[in-house]
Amino acid sequence: MAPNVKAITYWVTTVIIGLETLAGGVTDLAKGRTMLIAGPPVAEVVTHLGYPLYLLLILGVWKLLGGIVLLSPSLPRLKEWAYAGVFFELTSAAASWVLHGDPPREWISPLVLAAIAIASWLLRPPGRVLGTIFTAERLR
Repeated sequence: MAPNVKAITYWVTTVIIGLETLAGGVTDLAKGRTMLIAGPPVAEVVTHLGYPLYLLLILGVWKLLGGIVLLSPSLPRLKEWAYAGVFFELTSAAASWVLHGDPPREWISPLVLAAIAIASWLLRPPGRVLGTIFTAERLR
């Protein structure tokens, strides 16, 4: 991939997943009363899937922090945790919809967002990569 195309794709995917995470955090903390995107309020979705409403407070705080970290210019170690958290949250949401027996229109969106998060993570510029824990020389 050409360097400019890679950089543009990185920023597009990062802004999408970062803003989605921030918006999700705000919506969760508002307990679904604030609708940023058309659809059922978040509180109704959470209870429909069988989760307690207090989960929204927990997820909302972590999503806000994760979105801030993903959009910040540094903090590579925290970015790794934020990407992992976003991936786990989105794939868990998709799994919840599937296991509840809901139609694909409900669980495709979190999977698409998880793919965008993976693309953002894979396309990170070298300055945003944490590095490797082990090198080939250390393992010999």
